[in-house]
Amino acid sequence: MKTQNVSRTVLAAGVGAVLAATALLYVPELLDQGPPPPPGPAERATLAAHAGAQAALPDLAALITDREEWLRDHPDDDASWAELGAAYTERGARLGDVRDYPRAEQALRRSLAERPAARGNTAAQLGLAALAGARGDWKSAKEWGEKVRKADPRRWPAYPVLMDAYNGLGDYKAAQKAMESLAGLHAGAMVRTRAAQTYRDRGWREDADAAALDAVALAETAPDKAAALARLGDLAWERGEPDEALARFGAALTQVRDHGPALAGRARALAALGRTDEALRDWRAALARLPLPEYVLEAGELSESLGLNGDARALYERLRAGTWAGGEVALALLDADHGDAAAAVTRMRAEWARGHRSVRVADALGWALYRAGQPKEALEYATRATEEGLRSALFAYHRGEIERALKEHGPARRHVAEALRINPRFSPLLAPRAEEALAALGEPSTELPEELRPEREPESTPVRGREAGPGTAPKPTGAAAAVAGARAATAPRE
Repeated sequence: MKTQNVSRTVLAAGVGAVLAATALLYVPELLDQGPPPPPGPAERATLAAHAGAQAALPDLAALITDREEWLRDHPDDDASWAELGAAYTERGARLGDVRDYPRAEQALRRSLAERPAARGNTAAQLGLAALAGARGDWKSAKEWGEKVRKADPRRWPAYPVLMDAYNGLGDYKAAQKAMESLAGLHAGAMVRTRAAQTYRDRGWREDADAAALDAVALAETAPDKAAALARLGDLAWERGEPDEALARFGAALTQVRDHGPALAGRARALAALGRTDEALRDWRAALARLPLPEYVLEAGELSESLGLNGDARALYERLRAGTWAGGEVALALLDADHGDAAAAVTRMRAEWARGHRSVRVADALGWALYRAGQPKEALEYATRATEEGLRSALFAYHRGEIERALKEHGPARRHVAEALRINPRFSPLLAPRAEEALAALGEPSTELPEELRPEREPESTPVRGREAGPGTAPKPTGAAAAVAGARAATAPRE
């Protein structure tokens, strides 16, 4: 959780792509006198969506209000219902507010009632795909998205939604193919941000950084630029470069003052640099702006690491009591480390049975099994999490601890050391434990394992004296040996 948060920035970009597919183009009336007036907030949101960019949140709110008013007088407008549903979904994803999701579903279902899927209403189907993804229902997101792709393979907004779905299901090859299709149909900051995510998931860190830099250069709106800069900050943080991450998150916050992912990222970087008072301040701001379950858990663990146990317990209880979309991994890690490990196993087995087999789910299930006293089964999932391509300090640490419990000391030492090499400050609570584990494992033995040692040749019995080395008297035999023995027995002792 500390290093592997779901990229909510990327998810919101995918939802924004859906808005682009559903949005209506406002056509201002051309007046005979003078140029047309500048676009208003709702129109700016629509224009941003058609460019594949994120709209400013106030403009998005204005678009929602505009469509609601329009639909009161035109309730049979299926396109406006689809646009309204997509706008609700995007706002909910960017604010972490699940209350927008029932409104989104109602609007999208109404759009399908006015114009069924059989009559070509791909906009509403695409909106339902994005809504399912925002709720963490990757199977439904895939089903809706593939229907749209089958009906119109060149409809580019379908591919970001499908990428999220495939990633959530653990089908990374399909996600990469969707990325390639998207790149062939569209360009811009959103596409390069998506490319950065794909490269990161493959473990290609330099390529990911280059793609995110491209996204910053191509961004046409402040929210898009903030999202790309936050992506750069995440990449720097995952490489164990908190100073660089701090600069990138700071740049994102100059674009959007209360950008949730950037506030959370800056909090992590500040904590890693020992500036814990500032980190706590930023966590409070991040949770006020974007209260995601993984953020609540991270803020709680920072408080626990500082001995602020009351604050930590309050945050853990907030996580347990909340209504979250896609918060199963955070809740499982909370139970595994700070509660009931058996409950965490039950939760993650249910996710696995739903087909949610991403590396995040595999890691969380493996860790829950280990904490519940089942390290042998845990290793299967931990291995899957660490060998898919993504380089994660948290995943490597989890695997190393599981191997240590199984007394596989060599692999355990390698993976715990790898975690600290990837990011020595990956968690304020767990990184010190990783250092202790590595110290307990000690230095690797210089001796070869028994099965790899060369066999010793049997010693041969020397014959008479011919096999004796130079300058060595031949060993006496027979009567000579008896005489020598007698002399030795009667010789005076010094």
